[in-house]
Amino acid sequence: MIDHLSIQCADVEASASFYDAVLAALGGRRVMDFGQVVGFGHEGKPEFWIGPCETGEGFRECHLAFVASTRDEVGDFFDAAVRFGATVLHAPRLWPEYHPSYFAAFVRDPDGNNVEAVCHLPE
Repeated sequence: MIDHLSIQCADVEASASFYDAVLAALGGRRVMDFGQVVGFGHEGKPEFWIGPCETGEGFRECHLAFVASTRDEVGDFFDAAVRFGATVLHAPRLWPEYHPSYFAAFVRDPDGNNVEAVCHLPE
């Protein structure tokens, strides 16, 4: 349903480095880079964009959930985020209140957004 999504960042360079690290663990990568605007995705199609803060005032937290193909990818995402120095919200685990196979980890990006990697497949 969503073709692409963009968020504004206080420090695009710091956020780009964060997303380079954590999205690589999920098979994603930087596919377009215009300096202050960066697109990440798969197979050359940018699905997730970051750019500088240009509108609005103050911070409003976003929750971003990225698909992981396996539970190991969730762990790889989490490990990359921890190495980056991200604040840990929740280490990888099952979240049966969502559904029996919902396996996810949650961290904060450099702007304070809640970023998740989730695998919906059974073990």
